[in-house]
Amino acid sequence: MTHTFFANRVGVLATMHRKEKVIAPILEQALGIKLQLPENFNTDRFGTFTRDRDRPGDQRSTARLKAENALELTGESLAIASEGSFGPHPGFPMIACNCELVVLVDRVHNLEIFGQEISIETNYSHTTVRSVEEAQIFAQTIGFPEHGLVVMPHASTKNPNEIVKGIVSEAQLLTVVTEALRRSPTIHLETDMRALYNPTRMNVIAKATTNLVNAIQSTCPNCAYPGFEPVEYQPGLPCALCHFPTDLTRVAIHHCQHCGFRQEKLFPDGIEAADPAQCPYCNP
Repeated sequence: MTHTFFANRVGVLATMHRKEKVIAPILEQALGIKLQLPENFNTDRFGTFTRDRDRPGDQRSTARLKAENALELTGESLAIASEGSFGPHPGFPMIACNCELVVLVDRVHNLEIFGQEISIETNYSHTTVRSVEEAQIFAQTIGFPEHGLVVMPHASTKNPNEIVKGIVSEAQLLTVVTEALRRSPTIHLETDMRALYNPTRMNVIAKATTNLVNAIQSTCPNCAYPGFEPVEYQPGLPCALCHFPTDLTRVAIHHCQHCGFRQEKLFPDGIEAADPAQCPYCNP
């Protein structure tokens, strides 16, 4: 399926970490666009997972900034960019999660549409080790060597010359860890969360891209522009037992960024009553 706004247009994909492997097939088939990579596009200047370069803003604004920079560099009018983050799950803080955003910026139609995926399928992890053996044990827990590793003196290291990324072989891991332990009794290891070294994250990016397509295909009932998506969620889903309002979502408010039309949609999650376990009255 193609969309008339995007069919046969060139879109620039703001990446240097091979995200085109999962993003391009989905968008080219769904939208009829042809994705191209901008030459010499360094996304590390927008922040690194290893914290030696701070992100210039929040996740959403950084994704937007990548897309806008790709447009400035190439002179095209359509760009796609993605930005990931890792940390506690918003609903279950004790569980780590990966939040991926994929944004489409269209200067012809003045559109900015996001797809998002929040997943607990992640190997995001870190540790401090005192020996090669401890490093090897950690490597096994994160799916090495299919998933890459990073070695640095300590977690707060800012000097990029002291950070070794993209470790994907046993021999390389042994060499890097041995050398680092010569300089310090303990060193910091963490998963390399860049997409090209992390197939688990790449899968989440693919899901976020599919969600972007779904957002594009959600059109405004008033003007038929794509991207008619929720901008606000209101709680109050009633308890199935006592009908007391809960904190779960009852209403999603959709908004069109083109004409400004707004529409309330009841029960956006497909359920009309909350489990009593989620009720502050039945389960205080």
